[in-house]
Amino acid sequence: MALFSYKAKATNGKVINGKIESRNQQEAITELSHMDLIVFDVKPVSSFLHQDIMIGGRKLKEKDFVVFLRQFATLMDAGILLLDAVELLAEQTESLTLQAALKEISQDIQGGMPLSDSMKKYPKLFPELLVQMIRSGELSGRLDSVLDQMATYYEKQYNLRQKVSSALTYPIVVAIFAIAVTVFMLIAIVPMFADMYASSGSELPGITRAVLAVSSFIQNYWWVLILVIVALIFAYKQIQKTEKGSYLIDKIKLKMPVMGKFNQKVAMARMTQTLSSLLASSVPILQSVEVTSRVVSNKVIEEVLLDARDSLERGKSLAEPMAASWVFPPLVVHMTRVGEKSGALDSMLSKVAHIYDQEVNTASDKLQSLIEPVLIVFLATVVGVIILSIVIPMFGMFEMF
Repeated sequence: MALFSYKAKATNGKVINGKIESRNQQEAITELSHMDLIVFDVKPVSSFLHQDIMIGGRKLKEKDFVVFLRQFATLMDAGILLLDAVELLAEQTESLTLQAALKEISQDIQGGMPLSDSMKKYPKLFPELLVQMIRSGELSGRLDSVLDQMATYYEKQYNLRQKVSSALTYPIVVAIFAIAVTVFMLIAIVPMFADMYASSGSELPGITRAVLAVSSFIQNYWWVLILVIVALIFAYKQIQKTEKGSYLIDKIKLKMPVMGKFNQKVAMARMTQTLSSLLASSVPILQSVEVTSRVVSNKVIEEVLLDARDSLERGKSLAEPMAASWVFPPLVVHMTRVGEKSGALDSMLSKVAHIYDQEVNTASDKLQSLIEPVLIVFLATVVGVIILSIVIPMFGMFEMF
């Protein structure tokens, strides 16, 4: 996708200067024409020299986005006009990134452009799901209720990420501390005793020789370790960019011991919340499933959802491809079937989302209680081995005297 600046005239005769993201110049002209604009000029803009969603190098924080959306929904529910609401939000937001975008959106609205089309110009700022939902709200005349629904949805998504983050933060901190303590002992403590043991001339136990070898390697070839870590990170990112690689990584995330079940619950909560929100807002089911497949952030689940969309296109069931896949638990499949038969799929999926939201809460607590002792035992074992490697030769030296 490339960024293009344009000059066009709206139906009310006002000349508009703005920007639009599109695959090429011709497609940008076509999109502008569909907005009932008379296009005068369209030219590419350097994304390096002109960034719509980055000001001073700062990105929009997820918390700021959630707060903005809730405030937007509240203003619209209070009967404030759309343009006034956008201008008011632009004035009071603390995010310079969001402020700049809202000012341009207010200009687009004044020129007669729909809110969804204006937001679509900022794909990294306003998610595709939000744009789709706002468009459906504009068409149905229910923009206020759609914004309220989206504010609730993104609040739940934010809370879900916070739960995942809190579940992993402590173990990561403990792991980093364990690595730091181990490295410190190997490069600062162990070498002090290595010289003493070398001068004694006595034969050292295997455990001591092994620890001394590791200590020597880290001191002399620390740059090799850094290169290996950088290479592994680079290789991971390159693999993740490929279709097969990203699929394999996402599959491993769902299959790995302990964390796999947790990741599956998080993915199911996100998927059911998204799909139920889209269906509740009268978005066509084929479009809802396709948008959900892009939002779920897991290639394995995305592939199954795309198969489900194809199944619906052939007049078959949404639940069939889900039932055939190992990644969808029986609860999701069963509730989807019930929802399809009863005509209340959005309601059934909303109930499933609530169930998995609760399960993620419980699972995050259990995960913390499980990982904490494992890391503590690991740290104690590593430190204990290093201490033993230092102490054991001392006993041998004392026996010589």
